[in-house]
Amino acid sequence: MQRTSWWSRPKPPKNLHSLEHLKYLHYLLNKNQTITENNKSLIVEAFRSMSEILIWGDQNDSSVFEFFLEKNMFTFFLNILQQNAGNYVCVQLLQTLNIVFENLHNETSLYYMLSNNHVNEVICHKFDFSDEEVMAYYISFLKTLSLRLNEHTIHFFYNEHTDDFALYTEAIKFFNHSESMVRIAVRTLTLNVYKVDDAAMLRFIRDKTGAPYFSNLTWFIAQHVRYIDTCVRSDVNHQQRGRLRDLVAEHLDYMHYINDILMLENKMLNEMLIDHLLHRLFFPLYIRSLAEGIPGDNDNENNLISSVVALFLLSQVFLILHNGVLISKLTDVILNNNLEAMKMPNEQIAGCNGIMEQPESIEALLSSERLKSNQKTRRQKRPNYRNIGSDEDNDNGDKSPESSDQITSLDQLPVGISEKELLSNQANSTQDTSSNHTTTSNESGSDKRCSRPFLDNIYSALNCTDNDYSALFALCLIYAMLENKGIDPPSKKILEFEVDSPDSSVESETSYSLWLKERLLRIISKSVKKDSRIRLATVHLSAKLLNRLGMSNDECILLPSHVSSLEQSKLNSMTNLHRYVKEEEILLDLFEDEHRTSSRKPLNVEYLMMDSSLLLYPTGTPLTGIDFIKRLPCGESEQARRAIGVFLIIRNLWMLSRKEVETQLPLTREQDCINEDDKLDLNNSDLIACTVVKKDERNRRFLVVDLYQIILVKPDNKRLGWGVVKFAGYLQDVEVSNDPDDSRSLKVTIHRTSGQRQVPLLMASFIFDDHIRCMAAKQRLTKGRMRARHLKLQRIAALVDLPENSIDDPFSSSYLLNSPAPHKPQQQFRVFASPSTSTGGRTNGVGGPDAKSNTPTARVYPLLKRPGHAASRIGSLGLPTTASPTTTTQSNNPQSSADNQQTKQVQDAAAAESKDESDDVVTKTDMELSHPSSAGGIIGEGS
Repeated sequence: MQRTSWWSRPKPPKNLHSLEHLKYLHYLLNKNQTITENNKSLIVEAFRSMSEILIWGDQNDSSVFEFFLEKNMFTFFLNILQQNAGNYVCVQLLQTLNIVFENLHNETSLYYMLSNNHVNEVICHKFDFSDEEVMAYYISFLKTLSLRLNEHTIHFFYNEHTDDFALYTEAIKFFNHSESMVRIAVRTLTLNVYKVDDAAMLRFIRDKTGAPYFSNLTWFIAQHVRYIDTCVRSDVNHQQRGRLRDLVAEHLDYMHYINDILMLENKMLNEMLIDHLLHRLFFPLYIRSLAEGIPGDNDNENNLISSVVALFLLSQVFLILHNGVLISKLTDVILNNNLEAMKMPNEQIAGCNGIMEQPESIEALLSSERLKSNQKTRRQKRPNYRNIGSDEDNDNGDKSPESSDQITSLDQLPVGISEKELLSNQANSTQDTSSNHTTTSNESGSDKRCSRPFLDNIYSALNCTDNDYSALFALCLIYAMLENKGIDPPSKKILEFEVDSPDSSVESETSYSLWLKERLLRIISKSVKKDSRIRLATVHLSAKLLNRLGMSNDECILLPSHVSSLEQSKLNSMTNLHRYVKEEEILLDLFEDEHRTSSRKPLNVEYLMMDSSLLLYPTGTPLTGIDFIKRLPCGESEQARRAIGVFLIIRNLWMLSRKEVETQLPLTREQDCINEDDKLDLNNSDLIACTVVKKDERNRRFLVVDLYQIILVKPDNKRLGWGVVKFAGYLQDVEVSNDPDDSRSLKVTIHRTSGQRQVPLLMASFIFDDHIRCMAAKQRLTKGRMRARHLKLQRIAALVDLPENSIDDPFSSSYLLNSPAPHKPQQQFRVFASPSTSTGGRTNGVGGPDAKSNTPTARVYPLLKRPGHAASRIGSLGLPTTASPTTTTQSNNPQSSADNQQTKQVQDAAAAESKDESDDVVTKTDMELSHPSSAGGIIGEGS
């Protein structure tokens, strides 16, 4: 038991997490109620310790909070705040409260802390927000409180009798703070408030704070959009990419925040928010900037933005927002030129020049509303709803009969009639005066088309006269509208340009479907021209849209002229590749990398529209860091890569339209390759023993050079003559060089197939038994690389309709490939389910002297064992095979007739090879094989 006396204070208990320690802190705070420089540190430490004890008590001892409530210790916080003790103490106080409310799990403890309205007093305290640390802890404290809101705790913050909601009203004052962290916290807080299903609280937000908040929000978004437009216009040399990136990211945050509010499906808030967005932001700024000279448009040009920026921002709107009411109205204006929908009901922007002038600050508006509510006893109208200062107008005694009939407050709405229906009725009354003119203008198809200036200007952007600067954004907007789930069925049908019958006669010359398809085909045809300035992203998107609009129920509905145009573009793209196939040394690497990229990473339009660099004028230099598909090519290598990309896109579109199945790409199929841990039968195979030295390891391996792969194996301990694959890489990616310090060593580097990663797949030194074997290994790797690349280049030539003899054969005078048809790759390995599938006697080996098969002795077929699978042949690394009755000496599996012919050709080539390559020797001294030819320890490639 603690003992105290008049000359000493109690000593702190040893257990810091206990009720006794909380009593000790109460004693300290009670004795130091006045803050001085001497006790400031003591009070700060007491606050810190108190947060730990309260969290411990919430989980272990309920008496802690009972004592906290009994002694009303929250008053210590308020007392210190009232003394203006300085930011140092305020920061610790806010941090303590934030930690406590964030970690409380017991509802009873939470109710203790929220009782007596002390929290609201802390929220309303005037802190020194010029201090960034105070601002950060204060807004974090408010956000933490908002996370605790539910149908029960909302009554601790919203007082229905006094009509006050300090947590929300104080937070929204910082919605446009200069710090992004503060802005994000405010948006999170408002979303947490809107999620609470409390009718009285939501009515307060709608009537008292909704209009001031949403009007300021839309105005600041409009200002932000102008900053983006100014940055795009001024940044000719791409010097402000960082600032533009931040501005676009902020606009995306705004759109996602608006979508989060709309997704809550709160009718009270959604109607007001949609009204502000349409009439204060989207209609006067985004859509009006698409076209010039709109009938009835008297806006000053300085209020608008460039059409390119408008297309870019509208694409983001349709990609992110999916509210049916909002999207349908936007679509109706763009597609049908419904200018009546753009008129502002109740003259809410009567004095503004297209876009509302800057409203008063939220703090001023909220203060004025409190003053009005205290002075007026009559029924209050919603402040600042659609017209700031409309109260003064209604106070005038001389009202016109028309204005007196208008309902200006939600409290005056008849029961059963929503605000949306009221606004539609008012809009219909204005449409009656111009109904005759509208009916007359829509009689003919051409007149109807001419009455759609916004849609016509979107289509005009697809012309690509000089480049695709605006065409890319127009395509993204059309794609976003097609993919948006909030568009109503009638507008969806207009967007998709549905054709009820595949008969081409249903599409007239004035059909928007015909217009769009022709422009998409025109973009594709221009992309294959020489020195075309159309980027790959535009070609990708054009093909994606054309595939959607040109296919119906898996049937092509394109006109014959469209099909012929697409076929001609395909032929032109193939012709563009002819010179690169013959001249470009790295064409194979470019081709495989481009095909791999387009297959694994298809174009994501939503991700594409997040890139701010698209707003800058297209450039060709890679120094900007812009992705290749989003810029123009630079140099011959990138020209070849672009030609490959265009060819693959058009070829894929052509195959989809004809419902053809891909059989030629990729050039190398991974499922047909040898992988690590596979087991191979290496009897009578060409092996070279070596030691593979890496940075951290040194292993004894056997080198096997396949048709397309380099393989390193080690002997299998369970089966004689078999090996386990420890490494397999592509020969085409091998680089070999001699070690100047050791004639028996080779430096081998095998690059990764993907050109994006710089780390090689293997970088090691191969040390052989002598320099002769070293020279033989280098020769095999070098020639194997040339052979593998040449075979794949031939397949690329076949894709682009080049004759076989158009590519220079590196082995035309060599002993390796001198057969009548030397360029057809030969299958290297077979697959067996189990060892029992092979014949029992292997005395002569696969290519032994008594073998009666067409298998060549110089390049035999090792066996690949994969238990659990049926016996079958591995394909030729991507080449199709056809079964035939031909069999081998080790298996009764059927072989293809084409393979039989290839086997004979390779046998002839190997026979010539054995005559010329007398000095090319390999060793098998470290691995005993069953073939008699291994008895001498040295074998050649001959029989």
